[in-house]
Parts: sequence; structure tokens; C-alpha cells
Amino acid sequence: MRLGLALGYWGRGPDPRHVELAQEAERLGYDSVWTAEAWGSDAFTTLTWIAAHTSRIKLGTAIAQMAARTPTATAMQALTLDHLSGGRMLLGLGLSGPQVVEGWYGRPFPASPLTATREYVDIVRQVLRREAPVTLDGRFHPLPYRGPDATGLGKPLKPITHPRRPGLPVLLGAEGPKNIAQTTRIADGWLPLYWSPYRTDVYEPSLADAPEGFLVAPMARAHVCDDVAEGLLPVKAMLAFYIGGMGHATRNFHADLMSRMGHADAAHRIQDLFLRGRRDEAVHAVPDTFADAVSLIGPRPRIADRLTAWRKGPVTDLLITAPDPKTLRALAELNS
Repeated sequence: MRLGLALGYWGRGPDPRHVELAQEAERLGYDSVWTAEAWGSDAFTTLTWIAAHTSRIKLGTAIAQMAARTPTATAMQALTLDHLSGGRMLLGLGLSGPQVVEGWYGRPFPASPLTATREYVDIVRQVLRREAPVTLDGRFHPLPYRGPDATGLGKPLKPITHPRRPGLPVLLGAEGPKNIAQTTRIADGWLPLYWSPYRTDVYEPSLADAPEGFLVAPMARAHVCDDVAEGLLPVKAMLAFYIGGMGHATRNFHADLMSRMGHADAAHRIQDLFLRGRRDEAVHAVPDTFADAVSLIGPRPRIADRLTAWRKGPVTDLLITAPDPKTLRALAELNS
């Protein structure tokens, strides 16, 4: 099981520790470093800055939002950064949800998310292979565009720049069972939002047909600390935000996943509290058992014991969200 460093997206402003943490991860032998985006900082600019300050570590987006860019624009950014970094790029993509797609990007959330994802990946692959002009008779991403307001002058094109790696890895963030199953067919890997090594049965049917070499790369917060309950608070805050705030009361993929993992009552309570503005209560409503199952928190011997469970399952890459170099070093030593 390889280790990666997941830096996420910025909060109020740039985190001055990110480059230092990425450099420390590279020194410790971490395989990859990952950035993200929501509705603030973007994933690619930060990743390019990190690329310029590192030399070996792989560079991933976990995730870049599909609604933010056309498939060809995303492929252009990926092939550009792959060249500039010497072939270190890993392209992680995600559809996001209706609140973000329609509320932030001003685009309709696709009526058929699986079809939209499949078309998007198809176009990205065509650009990276550069075998022929890119075309797709698609429902959501037609190329050339032939809508009612089209000029009719659109021309299929190949990228001017020759991609460094036609097989640049594409990974998808997926949560629903059908979406995960499709991911095993069209992508090189899967980026679970949260994963419990104690409930792998939740994902087994969807991963049943995953090909050899398929990447499973979940994120998990890790923190070497004496007080487990205190260490779990940031995990619970993250879960409350995603389960309660990243979606509508009637349509929230993150809450649905928590329900499938055996915590339906808690998911509904978190949503209710968060949407009524009682955010502190929502955080405390996240069960410690659930937060603990999807993270690595506590004294070093405890983390060492729990890390064994992560190694037993299908996880190929564990993407660590860690607040300090001490924790990064401990995970590297325990995983060696």
C-alpha cells in the first residue's frame, strides 16, 4: 500500500505549509501528493506550484470538478502539467452535486450522471491518445457542438501539443454503487471520499469486476496524538460539513453513503442540525465510531494496529490528510 499526501483545497486563503508538507512527504518516500477544489481555490494551479518545488512525487487532483471545465480544457491542463512535471500527473475527476454544479458553475446537473461521466472521460482519453480529431456524438458533451444555436462551423481537432503519456492515469471520485462499478470499467482508479477498512462489504459488489492494477485511493485524516476524542474532532467537523452541508436535504450523496455504511439515523440527524444552522451540534452528532473507522487517530501504537486493517483490503494508495510532519513521518515508518 503506497502513501499519498492529500492537501485538499484552501480555506480562507493559501496554506503556507502546503509546499513544505509536500517536500517532506517526498523526502519520506510518499508516492503522491493531491490537491482539490470546491468553490474557492482551484486544483491545478496549486498542484503546478507544488510541482515546481518537488522533483519526484506524483501529482494528483482529488478531485478536479467536471463542471468547472469542458473535457478538452481538463485534458489540456492535465497534459500541460504532465509535461512540466516530467510525467508525474494523475488526473482525478468528480462530478460534484447539484448544489455546486447549478449554484456555483451555473450549469444543469446532468439527468444521467453516469452517462455524463462516461462521455467526459471518453473525450479526455481521446485528447490524451491523440490518435484522431476528437469527436463524440454525446448527449452532454457533443463534439463538435451541434446544438440549436450552433453555427455549424465547428471542426473536429487534435491537440496541437503531443501528450507526454497517452495513458496518463484517470481516476474518478464516485460514491453510488453504479457509479463505482462504472469507474472500474472506464477509469484507472477510484477515489473514495471516505472509506472504512471495517466495512469493505459496502463496496465489494461494485469492485467485483475491477481489472488488475486498478487503483483504490481513499483519503483518511491521520494524527499522532494522545487524546483520541480530541483528535477525532476535525474528522467529525469534516464529516458534518460534507454530510450536512454539501448537498440538499432531499439529495445528498455523502449522506446516502453514510447510511449505506450503517449510520442512517445519524446521517439524517446531522443533516437536520446542519441545515437548521446548528453546526456545532451537527459535528457532535457524528458518531465517534464512524469518524474513527474512516481515519487514523491516536497514539502511535494505536495507529500501527489500525493501519493493519487498511493493508488487508483492496486499498492500493492511502491518501493521508495530516496536520504535521511528525504524523507524516510516523505513517511512513509504520507503512515501510
